[in-house]
Amino acid sequence: MPAPARDLSADLTAAVRGEVRFDAAHRAMYSADASNYRRVPIGVVAPRDAADVEAAIAVCREHGVPVLPRGAGTSIAGQAVNVAVVLDFTKHMGGIVEIDPQARTARVQPGLVLDTLRDAARPHGLTFGPDPSTHNRCTLGGMIGNNACGSHSVAWGKTVDNVHALDVLTYRGERLSLGSGEPGPGAGGIPGALRDLRDKLADDVRASFPDLTRRVSGYNLDQLLPENGFDLAKALVGTEGTCATVLEATVRLVESPAARALAVLGFEDAYLAADNVMVVREHNPLTIEGMDAGLIAALRAHNPLETASRALPPGGGWLYVETGGATPGEAEAAAHAVARAMKPYGATSVVVSDPARMKALWRIREDGAGILTRSPDGGEAWPGWEDAAVPPHRFGAYLREFDALLARHGRRGAYYGHFGDGCLHVRIDFDLLTEPGIANFRAFMTDAADLVVAHGGSLSGEHGDGQARAELLPRMYPPEIIAAFEQFKSVWDPDDRMNPDRVVRPARMDDDLRIFVGMPTLRDEPELAFAHDRGSFTRATRRCLGVGKCVTASGGVMCPSYRATGEEMHSTRGRARLLFEMANGQVITGGWESPDVAEALDLCLSCKGCKRDCPVGVDMAAYKTEYLAQRYKGRRRPASHYSMGALPRWMRMVGRLPALAVDALNAAARGPLAAVAKKVGGIAPERAIPPIARRPFTASRRSKVALLRSGRGRATPLRAAAGPRGRVLLWPDTFTNHFDPVIADDAVAVLESLGYTVELPPRDVCCGLTWTSTGQVDAARKVLLRSLRTIEPWLAAGVPVVGLEPSCTAALRADGPELLPGEPLAAALSTGVRTFAEVLAEHAGELPDAVVVAGQKALVQVHCHQHADLGAEDDKAVLAALGVDADVLDSGCCGLAGNFGFEKGHYEVSMACAERVLLPAVRAADADVAVLADGFSCRTQLRQAGQREPVHLAQLAARALGLRSS
Repeated sequence: MPAPARDLSADLTAAVRGEVRFDAAHRAMYSADASNYRRVPIGVVAPRDAADVEAAIAVCREHGVPVLPRGAGTSIAGQAVNVAVVLDFTKHMGGIVEIDPQARTARVQPGLVLDTLRDAARPHGLTFGPDPSTHNRCTLGGMIGNNACGSHSVAWGKTVDNVHALDVLTYRGERLSLGSGEPGPGAGGIPGALRDLRDKLADDVRASFPDLTRRVSGYNLDQLLPENGFDLAKALVGTEGTCATVLEATVRLVESPAARALAVLGFEDAYLAADNVMVVREHNPLTIEGMDAGLIAALRAHNPLETASRALPPGGGWLYVETGGATPGEAEAAAHAVARAMKPYGATSVVVSDPARMKALWRIREDGAGILTRSPDGGEAWPGWEDAAVPPHRFGAYLREFDALLARHGRRGAYYGHFGDGCLHVRIDFDLLTEPGIANFRAFMTDAADLVVAHGGSLSGEHGDGQARAELLPRMYPPEIIAAFEQFKSVWDPDDRMNPDRVVRPARMDDDLRIFVGMPTLRDEPELAFAHDRGSFTRATRRCLGVGKCVTASGGVMCPSYRATGEEMHSTRGRARLLFEMANGQVITGGWESPDVAEALDLCLSCKGCKRDCPVGVDMAAYKTEYLAQRYKGRRRPASHYSMGALPRWMRMVGRLPALAVDALNAAARGPLAAVAKKVGGIAPERAIPPIARRPFTASRRSKVALLRSGRGRATPLRAAAGPRGRVLLWPDTFTNHFDPVIADDAVAVLESLGYTVELPPRDVCCGLTWTSTGQVDAARKVLLRSLRTIEPWLAAGVPVVGLEPSCTAALRADGPELLPGEPLAAALSTGVRTFAEVLAEHAGELPDAVVVAGQKALVQVHCHQHADLGAEDDKAVLAALGVDADVLDSGCCGLAGNFGFEKGHYEVSMACAERVLLPAVRAADADVAVLADGFSCRTQLRQAGQREPVHLAQLAARALGLRSS
């Protein structure tokens, strides 16, 4: 660290009570937001309160360094990155000071997450109107900085329309309480200077600012006009941290409808959808959101397991029209009225009022920015021309001309947006890695700006100017307004130390690009295929664009370690940034040897939650595998890699022992020698070693089959009835085979009762997962290839392979082609492997008649690898057919995650993950409620937490069908 930075860090550490981070890892993680830009900060400060903020800015002022107030880091125009001291308000200053239901206001700190405010306001029948798609992680301070909007802006406006007062601090240390009202005749200081500026330029502002609800570009000089009440708080909204730091805000709350419904309108194309927004607006809906067929195609390619888009009505362009009412019937009636009214305009329609179905449909729209970033073949698309807005009545014409502009520049882009407000979001396949590509990027941006201005629009209709568009402001505003912007900033920040180079005197839009010509790449050939990233690990590290869905507090699987620690480093985004910077080599040095990257990946559970939940498809489990493979290539590994990475090998050896010897091993695992074994094996001392079955399932099953074939055993009725459905090959995974063989027994009983002939491989097989997750890729390949050759006759005959353990089944379906690209057997198994539920789901219509024991209640813990690669829709269908009243928990990863929870140093985080939702839900369940957990890791976590004995779907099915008593 250079001496000036070291002195600054020391002075900040002495002055503030919050964290001060000037290390390489934090500077790397805060070097980007969700834009195309990258600027490495000087350091990061997480203030605990307003006094800390004052102290931090005072130190920065003494050192003459810039300051950048930052929210969740999801800005798309580059305003949340700079060579400055970053003030991160998310860690400690995210509280609600007060909610006043009578006044319909809330006093909040800048780091407050929007959804937290909405949850707190909901009991009062209120909400905060603006709701960006990042509502579950964006902060009120960031929304104020960007003048954020969201889907409901047609009803409740932009953030500026919902700010009542601000408490701010300038770089020079002046603290001001801002609101509306003209200053007195003799007022000086900032209010007086702004009044003088207003008086000089009022007519120019009136003439130059477009008559547009979504005008976000430039400073809000119009809020200084007398007709707008000379509102300094509103004037400061949208200044992107360039003028002052917000310490507290008083915001307006609006009445939230008690019930909502969604009319989804389908049109022939997005042009017709855009043409008809003015007709829809006549119905005063809460939203008019649009998207085109390109988004839906990208969604289905990115996530073949998604089902929500099947509910869309026929069409090539859609509008989401949300309605509200005092009752569900009233809201639904309003939605049907919209659908009927739009039918003469060629609209097909679907009306949805079920909250779960509405949420699933909204997720398509909310994940749009990420979904469109990558094509299935690894092609990249970028923000830049991200959120321009035009008057809604001109939106259809603008959209057609915009597509023509894309074609002229040889670019492609799929889009979505706030069609009812004339605001378009688009990701474009810019080439940012070559000089001609950069020139094309600049030319397109310039032409696009001129097109928007020609339509009376704004360069930004939501995300602000930042570095992406500030350079283009002179194409939208005349010189006197551009000069007024500079004067406005100078009144607040005469030293130009608040987030400089943004909005006024801006940096060029093609400077500081995160992806740039001649950027470094890692020389190592990847061990995994990275087929969706064109075989490049470096390219894979570019996937993360910073949308931040992984830094949320609840919902989905991603990211359990972040939710347990609250640290950016232990989020998917933080890890991806560190890997990106490792490849770059400027901030994170040492390549694969980097201790910062090692620390970040150490707490990655390899749950694969990001693979499914991340809109851009970051697969941190695969990245961790690649990292471990490269880091330990040709060198000694951690002990846990040998003890748990090679677990199938050890279990195969144990499986040959007599039952009494296995009993002795289990007894030793519970005795004094266990501590020694754990220490040698790198296993957490808090963990118990799971008991091994006295006899593997495969040995027992083969003995039974041999007995039957010899004629000395009696065929059971189930066995005698087997066969008419055909053959299936049961995959005897290590965990089921050696730890829970009763599950396989029940699975065989159920499959045979359905008429299948259940067969086993002639010798042990393995998917290689334990080796893969510990980065032992060569060993994983050998194990998997040997297994593939073992079952080749079944694959050649097209016999379905049935998996019982979700992690192993997911590995066969998804990991095999990554380990063995181009291997036909791996491809055949990937398409031929079935989950137990998928097989049963084909007979869901028959199951109810066969149910003997109905009415079972169950809590369902979906394995995270099943969530990522297999899906759980068939499981839900089977449970319903079996008469099981199932409550599928939104609990995320159980925390054990294979070897992770057993490794030394991980116990605390592992249990914190489980205690978030899963364990409290199990404790609260009645004694007669079964806990369904197909994953061995999930069952082990529940057992070792002292909860009730969990069951597998095979056991629940056997019980319901009266086949077994387990």
